[in-house]
Amino acid sequence: MRNISNYLFWMLMTVFLPFMMVGCGSSSDDDEPNVDDFDIQFTLPSTIDVPKGGEFTFMLTNGVAPRTSDYLVMESASGVSYLCPVVNATATQFTVSFSEQVVDGSYKVYLKRDQRKKLIGQTAVNIIDEVIDPQDANVYGKITAGEEPVAGVVVSDGVEVTTTDSEGIYRLKSAKKYGYVFMSIPSGYEAVSEGVLPVLYKLLPSDSKTADRADFKLNKVSGQENYKVFFLGDMHLANRTGDAAQFQQFTADLNSYTQSHYGEKMYAITLGDMTWDTYWYDNDYELSNYLKTVNSQIKNLQIFHTMGNHDNDFKATSDFTAENRYRTVLAPTYYSFNIGQVHYVVLDDIDCSNYDGTKSRNYKKGISVDQLSWLSKDLSFVPKSTPLVITMHAQVFKPVKTGGFRVDHDATNTAQFLSLIDGYKVNIVTGHTHQIYNVVPEEDVIGGRDIFEHNAGAICASWWWSGYLTPGIHVGIDGAPGGYAIWDIKGTDMEWVFKPTGKSEDYQFRSYDLNNVSFSAADVPDMPSKVAGDFEPFTKAYPANSNNEVLINVWNYNPKWTITVTTEGGQSLTPTAVWAYDPLHIAALTVPRFNNSSIKEAPNFITEEFTHFFKVTAPDADTDLTITVKDEFGHTWTEQMQRPKAFSIEAYK
Repeated sequence: MRNISNYLFWMLMTVFLPFMMVGCGSSSDDDEPNVDDFDIQFTLPSTIDVPKGGEFTFMLTNGVAPRTSDYLVMESASGVSYLCPVVNATATQFTVSFSEQVVDGSYKVYLKRDQRKKLIGQTAVNIIDEVIDPQDANVYGKITAGEEPVAGVVVSDGVEVTTTDSEGIYRLKSAKKYGYVFMSIPSGYEAVSEGVLPVLYKLLPSDSKTADRADFKLNKVSGQENYKVFFLGDMHLANRTGDAAQFQQFTADLNSYTQSHYGEKMYAITLGDMTWDTYWYDNDYELSNYLKTVNSQIKNLQIFHTMGNHDNDFKATSDFTAENRYRTVLAPTYYSFNIGQVHYVVLDDIDCSNYDGTKSRNYKKGISVDQLSWLSKDLSFVPKSTPLVITMHAQVFKPVKTGGFRVDHDATNTAQFLSLIDGYKVNIVTGHTHQIYNVVPEEDVIGGRDIFEHNAGAICASWWWSGYLTPGIHVGIDGAPGGYAIWDIKGTDMEWVFKPTGKSEDYQFRSYDLNNVSFSAADVPDMPSKVAGDFEPFTKAYPANSNNEVLINVWNYNPKWTITVTTEGGQSLTPTAVWAYDPLHIAALTVPRFNNSSIKEAPNFITEEFTHFFKVTAPDADTDLTITVKDEFGHTWTEQMQRPKAFSIEAYK
């Protein structure tokens, strides 16, 4: 045994002794210390200006050079990596050949050798055609379409505004307050696309002491005399209430519509609240998740974005920091662009200056002084003969039950805003309310200006609740269907129609035979008694009766529309405008939300009394009616109403 033990001991010593000697420093005075030749350190600029497929030289800081078999790995924000080989190296610098697939954008930079890879840092890559002298500017660049420069393009940092010269070059002296620069896409061109996003802005990586170059690419296009624009109101994607599946119904509807109009020019503009800031944190669904969702479901359609209150970070403590994520992921908070003969302006009318880092979200509705200053400069390049379409999230005006409308914004800044757009023909398109209404130029609140506000409804309708509680019924708190607006632009002429998700554009109103509509406490047997008073308005609005009244909900109504109702005997009945609760919304959402023994207070998202309802009184319970609705463009929609008409959820699916 002893011989075997001695044998094993010397065998182990033979194997491990050399390592023990090295580890203990057992070397002669002439031995060189070990050097990590992968410990390469170099200066990584905040911006790399490089021609497509070109080379860039980096300066070493520790005298250790990479090998020509090494690579830089450029990893894009979307996770795609590009290998860029080292082509030569000295003790002071090395040169890398950039892959032709590398495009403008932000990249993580790694150094790779064999199986080893280490992170160096992050940079922005700017693919350039030529060297440009910034002169005394600290933001500059070139705008081209193909190989040709585009002159006269309006460019801004959100404060200063300039235009490109005859060589397509712009220069700005910028305080870089917002950290980006954007172009106002000129008529006859489109920005290149990154998924659904038109690339119309670029983040600036450096402070105001350093010059940043930002080039833009355009595509020259034809067909912008006639095109369609989809206005996409509140989506509220949050990974809750079955919103993902319901949203797919919307995108399927939109895709079907675009495919049926293949060959026509089409664009889309959101109206804010694409997400829901609470669920950025609670459900891990924020703006980048939204972008991934739409990019996976919508193709070949550029979507311009408007910022909503729920696209701000509620954990922020200033308006600027609340906007940071939105600016990084989607778009500038305000900007402009042109399509055909129309100038589009996107504004941010949610002021989060009073945010305190909690869910209180103490925001104000109004257009900031900075935006008004920028808008004045932007419009200086737009002739009064050019129609304006202006989007913002929150409504500028709101209906009053006693009649007419009131200003629903900061009064001082709204007055300045209206002054700036005076003399233009203006259509303002807003969201936020999850309702539909229209404010025509003839309303007193417009002040005699040629301004028309369209509060355009919501894709999510009642925050996806009605479809979640009652599958197949997708309606907003005013009874309007979830859906989106479709505008047809022909030169400077515009027509619009509301498109319900999953239904034809011919679905423009809904009728109720009120002899068969009633609500009572019996509908909500599980409702706690302490909230019974909150349900009472619905039972009072619709008690059991036989008054032969018919209620008509015409959700996109404006005073230029006509509504005619005639009996089967040819008698004309005069519709009377009323404010009402939509019975279908009560049945599909409000009843199931109240019929819950665990609620401690009145639930959210329940039916609201609203305008765009009309009543007629029929001669008796059996008289059939012909209801015809006609819009200002001559489109007519008719229902042959067979009475008695039963009221049930199934009848409206």
